[in-house]
Amino acid sequence: MPQFAIIETGGKQYLVSPNLKLKVEKLPVPENGQVVFDKVLLTGDGQNIKIGKPYVNGAKVTAKVLKQGRARKIRIFKYHAKTRYRRRKGHRQEFTEVEIQAIS
Repeated sequence: MPQFAIIETGGKQYLVSPNLKLKVEKLPVPENGQVVFDKVLLTGDGQNIKIGKPYVNGAKVTAKVLKQGRARKIRIFKYHAKTRYRRRKGHRQEFTEVEIQAIS
């Protein structure tokens, strides 16, 4: 079984393994830069599993930033019947796409 880890970033948790591409909350790192995730909750390779309390000591996950971007626009619409109340709002969430390189 390949090596894997559970990391925490942006208030969310992600199950990652080497060469995996994923979109996370925006990070202040330029494109083609390196980012190190040190909030590792769990690491494993199929035989050995380390569980942190809350984080695994000395564990880190390194990743390469592929691109910075914004997701598709979502529309928020509030409506109250019979009171002439209508509100429309849009939102585009910013993200950082990263490729996991190593788990140590």
